[in-house]
Amino acid sequence: MAAFSLRVPGHIHYGEQAFQILGEEASKFGNKALIVSDHIMEKLGYVQESINLLENAGVTPFTFLGIESEPTDEYVKEALNRVKKHQVDVVIAVGGGSCIDTAKAVAVLATNGGSISEYMGNKRLVTQDSLPLIAVPTTAGTGSEATDVTVITNTSNDVKMMIKQPAFLPDVALVDPYLSATSPKGITASTGIDALTHAIEAYISKRAHAFTDTLAREAIQLIMGSLRQAYNHGEDLTARGNMAYGAMLAGAAFSNASVCLVHGMSRPIGALFHVPHGISNAMLLPAVLEYSKDHCKERLAEICSLLYPEMKKESDEISADYLVAEIKQLCSDLDIPNLKGWGIDQNAFENALNKMATDALQSGSPQNNPRVPNHEEIMELYQVCFDYDFTCKQKSIS
Repeated sequence: MAAFSLRVPGHIHYGEQAFQILGEEASKFGNKALIVSDHIMEKLGYVQESINLLENAGVTPFTFLGIESEPTDEYVKEALNRVKKHQVDVVIAVGGGSCIDTAKAVAVLATNGGSISEYMGNKRLVTQDSLPLIAVPTTAGTGSEATDVTVITNTSNDVKMMIKQPAFLPDVALVDPYLSATSPKGITASTGIDALTHAIEAYISKRAHAFTDTLAREAIQLIMGSLRQAYNHGEDLTARGNMAYGAMLAGAAFSNASVCLVHGMSRPIGALFHVPHGISNAMLLPAVLEYSKDHCKERLAEICSLLYPEMKKESDEISADYLVAEIKQLCSDLDIPNLKGWGIDQNAFENALNKMATDALQSGSPQNNPRVPNHEEIMELYQVCFDYDFTCKQKSIS
């Protein structure tokens, strides 16, 4: 039997009021902190509350609130300058995946030097302990608070770099479902499908193992059971709590088992057409599952049986089809658009197909998929997804 490992943050605090111990946790690392966040979190009051919690614990706070999109190497440079200027002891991310991923890169570069692009593909390895990092997620989606992965766009070549090393794992995660209660419906939908994609891909990945299967199964049940409620009734803290917990478990699952084809294809869409990561995952998930289905129908049938016990008596093929249909229906219920509906110009999209397929393959994620595509198949899948109809049966790529 092969040996497996599981990497998770040093400390995870989950539940209502978890945010309130931010100052206490930060003070364990020193007396100066940089908060990496954005102006939306500032308007919602979470930045000021973070400042108050830190000051009450005797920690001097500084802020970088310049994140206005998905994380880029430019944001990393700007935030890193704040770290150096103020000589902070701990980095704190307050926000969604963009804030957390930026903070991860900053914490590593602060002690290891270089540019974040040098760490792509493990061309450069982290050799020094990074600055302590506390992650406070305010959306239930990326699970970045529980992963050793950061995804940063290289602005020089429009490539989303997925960088994975143990040093990118936060030291502390404070997962408070109350913080996601303010998420609008669109963000709830996109981050929720993002989390679901993490869990499903972790489960069907070629690198899945017993640890990650346990995390992924629980995450899938929580997310499928609560996402519609969180979307339609955002004030429901039980649903929000299930989503926050599910997203964290899904993050830990994929961090240890890897993501697959959806993520490989999603990053180029985000880099070239500036589609938020969760939305691009949702646009791709049903079509990619249809493409992959015959190579993982047993695993998809297991998920189906978890969610719909009445399907246990059916064949794996029928159960896999049923699960994919239910995921399509979920995307439809959450008003997930296809690429055309998002407003992407078809000519520009078709002109980018070759680069997107190349970048997707070079990311490494498609190689973990149960069915590994070639360059032409990825181009064809992109075209299927461009005007994909979530409400009807699609013609699969054979």
